[in-house]
Amino acid sequence: MNDKIYICLENGDVFEGRSFGAKGEVLGELVFTTGMGGYIETLTDPSYFGQIVIQTFPLIGNYGFIDEDMESKGSAVSAYIVREYCESPSNFRCDYSLEKFLIDNNIVGVYDVDTRELTKVIRESGVMNAVITSNPQNADIEKIKEYKITKAVKTVSCQKPYMRASDEHKHNVVLIDYGTKKNIVRELNKRGCNVAVVPYDTKAEDILSLNPDGIMLSNGPGDPAENVEAIEELKKLVGKKPIFAICLGHQLLALSQGAKTTKLKYGHRGVNQPVKNLETGRTFISSQNHGYAVINETVENAGGTVSYINANDETCEGIDYKNKKAFSVQFHPEACSGPLDTRFIFDKFISMMEDNHNAS
Repeated sequence: MNDKIYICLENGDVFEGRSFGAKGEVLGELVFTTGMGGYIETLTDPSYFGQIVIQTFPLIGNYGFIDEDMESKGSAVSAYIVREYCESPSNFRCDYSLEKFLIDNNIVGVYDVDTRELTKVIRESGVMNAVITSNPQNADIEKIKEYKITKAVKTVSCQKPYMRASDEHKHNVVLIDYGTKKNIVRELNKRGCNVAVVPYDTKAEDILSLNPDGIMLSNGPGDPAENVEAIEELKKLVGKKPIFAICLGHQLLALSQGAKTTKLKYGHRGVNQPVKNLETGRTFISSQNHGYAVINETVENAGGTVSYINANDETCEGIDYKNKKAFSVQFHPEACSGPLDTRFIFDKFISMMEDNHNAS
């Protein structure tokens, strides 16, 4: 029988569970994600840096762990909470178990928890900090409340530039890595793009010296407003080359143009988020993972137009900067664990690069 372990929330609530994966005590921001599948992509998405992730779907790990499906080299999550995990996975692609991945990556896991009730607490009260510990009597509520995710992008970004070539070269793209998922590169490669991936703090002049056909801004973790230097560099890039931004990149691009961001009550995390195209009225189902959003009312003054909104809460899900050769989306068109409805947005980027090339 696995050891008892406790989740102590900053509001004083305590949830009892059992330990699996790595052992230890961990502090983090408690969030939930609603996907029925895709736990491999969740665990390896750098955007979860500093967060304790709750899976709302009750059974996790039934297809084991598959290295080929990882979105990064390891995991950035602080801890992982599930209702029940599968100890004996069954899938022809399975490399090893979920628990082995958690142990190998030093991630504390908790199971046998009432994840439905835990999620309801967050939905009602909002995202909050928590500590996972074997001794709840030692939980320091003030220390838990003071926890803040910092230096997130710096921690997960690549340290050196690298290249991912396409089998059918047509375009050259620079991808700024704020915590990129591998599938962004794969989707660009599929469309004939050679992709040069560069660290988050690469100077604008160094990017432009590569003479790319387009620039891609990746997803990533943390508070977008914290990335002051990256935002300053983006100001120098806008209008110079076609730009396509996803998730954190979408927020950073907006901040660089004068828009504002805000922290959501409990964020959007899962593979079933509806987004509405304001031009056509059509709604798409999207995969999302973000705790911040661009404030709609600030977009126009930033020279942009809101292109997509979340159909649930009407928050900003996309911006077009029509006179600046740039556009962005908050959701994940590259997601491979969820719906493929919005993959066409990559084609929009390809068309923008081709139009820019023809115009010049």
